[in-house]
Amino acid sequence: MGTEPERAEVSLLSVEGAGREALAEMRRLLGMLDSRKDPGALVPQPGLADIEDLLARTRGAGVATDLSVEGQPAVVSPALDLCAYRIVQEALTNVIKHAGPARAAVRVRWGWDVLELDVLDDGRGPVDANGTSCGHGIAGMRERSALHGGSIQAGAGTGGGFAVRARLPLATEHAR
Repeated sequence: MGTEPERAEVSLLSVEGAGREALAEMRRLLGMLDSRKDPGALVPQPGLADIEDLLARTRGAGVATDLSVEGQPAVVSPALDLCAYRIVQEALTNVIKHAGPARAAVRVRWGWDVLELDVLDDGRGPVDANGTSCGHGIAGMRERSALHGGSIQAGAGTGGGFAVRARLPLATEHAR
């Protein structure tokens, strides 16, 4: 913050925006539990179709970010679509907050039975020796993916930096 105040401000505004989106999502979820409210009045949730906007906000925060999409996108449930989007969003928020000056790469790979998401950066790497921090972001990603039978791996990248890899099964999605 002391050496690059403009970059710090942009990064903090991006984190603030992600926090506001998470709070809005929580309010919508809680609102769905209130049977007196009309669920049709809720705003549509983001999904992987909105990933370019997410990447634009990340780039606006000063992180050069590339996207690659492999395979044929499948039709998935809104819940899985939101889960995938939020995993990428949280991983990119962590890049903004923790990686320092860095580049990021997002890969979305559609397999027949699995959706794989990779978010890699070339920044500082893990916060401590075992790749954990005191935050809730990675734990939240793990909880989201577990709800869909998926998994998250997060830690030092093979070439430095940090890597988040998510695997979300599509088999149950195809069976619907």
